[in-house]
Amino acid sequence: MNLYNSKQRWKITLLVIAIVMVGASLYVSHSIVKGVSQRERDKAKQWADAIKKKVELVQLTNNTFQEVRNLERQKIAVWIEATKEISKETPLDVIPDYTFPFKIINENKDIPVILLDDANNLSSYINLDFDTSIFRSKFPIATKKEITKHFEDSLVHLALSWKKKNLFFSVEVYKGLLMTYYYDDSKGLKKLENDRDALITAFNQELIANKSLIPVLLIDSVSHHIIGTNFDKKKLSVSKIKNTIKELKKVNTPIVIDFNDGNKNILFFDESPELKQLKYFPYIQFSIIGLFVLIGYIIFSTFRKAEQNQVWAGMAKETAHQLGTPLSSLMAWVQLLETYQIDPMVAEEMSKDVERLSKVTDRFSKIGSIPNLEDENITLTVKNVLDYLQRRFSDKVELDFHSKGTITAKHNGPLMEWVIENICKNAVDAMSGKGKLTVTMHQTPEWVHIDIQDTGKGISPKQIKTVFQPGFTTKTRGWGLGLTLVKRIIKEYHKGKVYVLDSQINIGTTFRISLPL
Repeated sequence: MNLYNSKQRWKITLLVIAIVMVGASLYVSHSIVKGVSQRERDKAKQWADAIKKKVELVQLTNNTFQEVRNLERQKIAVWIEATKEISKETPLDVIPDYTFPFKIINENKDIPVILLDDANNLSSYINLDFDTSIFRSKFPIATKKEITKHFEDSLVHLALSWKKKNLFFSVEVYKGLLMTYYYDDSKGLKKLENDRDALITAFNQELIANKSLIPVLLIDSVSHHIIGTNFDKKKLSVSKIKNTIKELKKVNTPIVIDFNDGNKNILFFDESPELKQLKYFPYIQFSIIGLFVLIGYIIFSTFRKAEQNQVWAGMAKETAHQLGTPLSSLMAWVQLLETYQIDPMVAEEMSKDVERLSKVTDRFSKIGSIPNLEDENITLTVKNVLDYLQRRFSDKVELDFHSKGTITAKHNGPLMEWVIENICKNAVDAMSGKGKLTVTMHQTPEWVHIDIQDTGKGISPKQIKTVFQPGFTTKTRGWGLGLTLVKRIIKEYHKGKVYVLDSQINIGTTFRISLPL
């Protein structure tokens, strides 16, 4: 009967089931995380393609706008020629036809033009979005002449700003008189550019600068200038930008956006916060569940152990109580036999057995209560129990006892005798009633060691770990509680240690009892 082995098998089975469940759960969680991560990478690639399409669209739009500007420049050139035609001197007897030049001049409804002489004095202007009323609101107490001066100065300043963009034509109207026509993009072209810029800004905000999307960082491959990002500014500081890029490379392979015109951008992207949390969630979940199970196991084990202790103590005390009545009767019978003329040795041996039963009863009565430990001669305690066992073992069992002098240690005599007796009887059973039993005592500065060595069948390495567990036995009959009681007495009552010092199959086993000095 081996209750402990059965319990171990159940523990191993439940552990295997738990490991399989945990493994399956982790596999499912990992598959989900892997799928979400792949979708985020695909989304990043889609963003890269969208950015590339956006740049291509911007380039196409810019080319279109440049063509429109060229057409407007040609239009202004024609308009200036028409103006010059009207301004030419004609003979008095010739009536010029200005129908076509005026038609050209009147068709310019949206291109702003400012005409300055070679001294940068305002000559004329058309198609401007403001007039003197703006300056009237700014300078309410100024005179009309002052308002006009402010207005003309602002037009000169505006014309010179157009000159920086190379938007002007210089024309010699008369000999020695040079006039310059300054112009800007038409109102329609400016409106289209503003609409384009608004769309690009909205695109950037939605595609890159949106913090609800995965973290992305778009940089120029040559200048390493940041084009767009939704990262925290702290991570993009001069001192941290290199580390940020290095960390992003470890997470995901960056995407190179090649615009096929010599320009390349690099898109770095990180995992979303939700994906990172999802990765660690199974481990956090199992940690919490494991901690809960561990606490529950400790609590229930404590209750179970306390209940077992109560059962053991109750059984032991009840056994001691049941032995008390026949023991008293046996003592009386021994005293009666001593009055008769019989062999004195019979009565003497019976008295020893009765005394032994009294000690056994005393041992059982002390289970469940804290025994008194006295600083006594432990060598004598061990020798007395071995002398008693020697006369009751088979003649085929050789019992040797060795001790280096007298050793004194705190112990409880009856309980220590029980320990020695229990181990010795198990040793004799392991030798099948035939062999050598050697008990050796020695001490160190901190311990008293009692080694009990037999020449029995030995204990396998696998069984060594379980010999002191309840229910372990190698016999066909027995409850497997003897060594459990031994460990309880030594460890809990005497604060010592008991363990298998050495064991070899078919050679023998050595148990060691260590008591603190």
